[in-house]
Amino acid sequence: MTITDVMDKFRELYGSEGEIGSFFAPGRVNLIGEHTDYNGGHVFPCALTLGTFGAIRPRSDRKLRFYSLNFGKLGVLESSLDDLVPNKNNDWTNYLKGVMWTFEKRGYKIPGGCDIAIGGDIPAGSGLSSSASLEVLTGIMLRDTFGFTGITNQDLALIGQYSENNFNGMNCGIMDQFASAMGKKDNAIFLDTATLKFEYAPVHLTDAKIVITNSKVKHSLVGSAYNDRRNECEKALKKLQTVVNVKSLGELTADQFENCKDVIMDPVLLKRARHAVYENQRTVQAVSSLKANDIVRFGKLMNASHVSLRDDYEVSCPEIDILVDLAWNYPGVIGSRITGGGFGGCTVSIVKNDAIPGFIESIGKDYKDKTGNTAEFYVVEIGDGVHAL
Repeated sequence: MTITDVMDKFRELYGSEGEIGSFFAPGRVNLIGEHTDYNGGHVFPCALTLGTFGAIRPRSDRKLRFYSLNFGKLGVLESSLDDLVPNKNNDWTNYLKGVMWTFEKRGYKIPGGCDIAIGGDIPAGSGLSSSASLEVLTGIMLRDTFGFTGITNQDLALIGQYSENNFNGMNCGIMDQFASAMGKKDNAIFLDTATLKFEYAPVHLTDAKIVITNSKVKHSLVGSAYNDRRNECEKALKKLQTVVNVKSLGELTADQFENCKDVIMDPVLLKRARHAVYENQRTVQAVSSLKANDIVRFGKLMNASHVSLRDDYEVSCPEIDILVDLAWNYPGVIGSRITGGGFGGCTVSIVKNDAIPGFIESIGKDYKDKTGNTAEFYVVEIGDGVHAL
């Protein structure tokens, strides 16, 4: 999928007159720091060169027309600026309408309708943040088309998160939208989600690459166990706040948590909180390891992250665990873990260059034998955040 494909389809559907804007917003992979973003902890994502392309042209009326090359069978979906309400029948356009609704809620009145065509190469349901990519893409299209100059890229991330929380009913943290809006080529983002302070950390893997493996087990986070996990963490935090003065689980060191954890009587809540605290510490340690060029330690922390997500946070699944176990046992793999919200989706591995062909062939075959599913592999590059084309 390229912007040429999207622009050609746009002109075919809507005509070629007028000024048509073109934009790109990336997906993301999180190297470590999972389910810490809504717990006030640190995350370490990077933007990918996979993402979503968009074309837009303003209209003189209030009509909205949407088309996705990825969901071409649905045709052009029509709506209006007077109908910015969530509706399951709106399908994928709920993500765009949610961002429009948030713009208006924040005082950025959209002066007229628009024609939009989009298309992307992020596999749906893979956990690589196709929804956040679409939200951030919508934000930049509206900002640049209608001249909302006061909106920064960081604002685009916050608008995307707000719309997903409050329009689409998914209580995600800020990480996905932030990575899509603020990504930088060849860098990951070390983000403190409690304060939104961040720094870019160069990712120089001199003899290795990031390999994403798609289990082809699709997840749907809205209305799923994702929101349950967030609620469980909030309950655990309230218990801890009876004995320690913190605003989030991300404020606790491992020692502090061990000293006060007994106040959490529920064993499930204890496991959830333990993951949030220790995963945050692993993320801080992982970034330090990367800065010290200790990629072996970084890989070990990735592995420990998966164990915690599997056992304490319980957001993995049998197919993902098979992929990770196969990766751990393959020579040349430095580290491997589940990435994304969980319940399916992808693993992220750091694999030595000379091992990549065999890794893809061997793990693909073994995974197929064990599950019947055909995995997809992406040897990815770290790209820039959202931008006009």
